[in-house]
Amino acid sequence: MTQQEPVNGFAVAVVREDGRWRCNRMDSSALSELDAAITELRQLRSTGAVFGLLAVDDEFFIVLRPVPGGVALLLSDAAAALDYDIAADVLDLLRVDPPDEEDNELWPEGDLGVLSDLGMPSHELQIIVDEVDLYPDEQLQMIAQRIGFIDEFTKLLDTIQA
Repeated sequence: MTQQEPVNGFAVAVVREDGRWRCNRMDSSALSELDAAITELRQLRSTGAVFGLLAVDDEFFIVLRPVPGGVALLLSDAAAALDYDIAADVLDLLRVDPPDEEDNELWPEGDLGVLSDLGMPSHELQIIVDEVDLYPDEQLQMIAQRIGFIDEFTKLLDTIQA
């Protein structure tokens, strides 16, 4: 369960303030340390919505959202906890045991309603998670499209992936 080498992917902080969306790249430590991601999001003081979207190694994604008294989390594939520390940390925080090594099933763990107040109902997020033929960045783009910040998200991704 140790991932020593740098983790590929991206981490984006999404903020809605005064009716406008803003996307910012998070520090690369957010891809390997859940606490670093949570801390960085908590430092983005805003009167509007604040959440993070993490795409890890083309394998899975994490949605995290600071809430009073904690953080709401969604891990797109619980089995990722067998290979990635950050996924294992998500399951630890959710107080969920990781799946068995032999289990090849893909299932999300956490709060599918994490973005429901922003226009992404849990049943629609479940449909996106179930799209196993898509890469995590494509799944996150679907979320951005549905909620309404696709232009800002795509612009940031273009700079990250360039």
